[in-house]
Amino acid sequence: MKIRMTADSTCDLTPDWIRKYHIGVAPLSVIIDGEVFHDGVDVTPRDIFRAAEAGKSVRTAAVNTYEYKEFFREQLKNCDQLVHVCLSSEFSTSYNDAVEASREVGNVFVVDSRNLSTGSGLLVLEGMRMINEGAEDGAAIAEALRAKTGLVSSSFVVRTIDYLRRGGRCSGLEALGAKMLHIRPSIIVADGKMHPGQKYRGRYEHYLKHYIRDLLENDNNIDFSRVVVVHSPSEEGLVRFAIDTVKSYGLFREVLEAMAGCTICTHCGPDTLGLMFMRKEKTNG
Repeated sequence: MKIRMTADSTCDLTPDWIRKYHIGVAPLSVIIDGEVFHDGVDVTPRDIFRAAEAGKSVRTAAVNTYEYKEFFREQLKNCDQLVHVCLSSEFSTSYNDAVEASREVGNVFVVDSRNLSTGSGLLVLEGMRMINEGAEDGAAIAEALRAKTGLVSSSFVVRTIDYLRRGGRCSGLEALGAKMLHIRPSIIVADGKMHPGQKYRGRYEHYLKHYIRDLLENDNNIDFSRVVVVHSPSEEGLVRFAIDTVKSYGLFREVLEAMAGCTICTHCGPDTLGLMFMRKEKTNG
């Protein structure tokens, strides 16, 4: 029984990982002033930022049921079963559309990641680990991944909440207050939703140091197998500083880097950076 992992483009796995593990990716749509593009195919995060700065309308759209059916059928030409990981159903209709498509296509098992970006991507990699270790039942892999969604730790800090405000993730008053106080808010993903975290101030050397410290110090519930530093196109030095700071703790066996795709960048903006890793046990909240 040959099983293949697939995911929405919001999983933000690197091209190298996608090639190495033969992961199929279903692109979400990015709509700029009414013109439709596809995440990771014919539009880049820098295109998104240029359009936003020029005052153009930028929004995203889920993969619809028809697109999923076509995608699943194409992927199944090279395998017997698919395990597909979706962006959290709290953020998009992609999960519901994928489930509907899977019922018609068959041999497709859909997982609501309850997460975004490489928080979802970590579940894809976990599924690949199971397959490589001999798992032969797509339904069982999907069920195991659903049980692990609560173990994913995802958070990020943003330079500006203007992009979140445009997407309806925060109010105009909150955006104004953050600008006036030069606040760098952090966002935590929990139970499939985004929640406000700590607020930081200052240049990246200051706020990233404290953001990383707050995540990693005195936490014995972290699975130290790997951590992913995921980011949008960012200020020179920001990403290197974050990676070096994480490595300075000497905790993780792998410290990996990934670029956020167009869907995530549309809602979070430039100079967004986050840490994604797994926990040993589910935490409250």
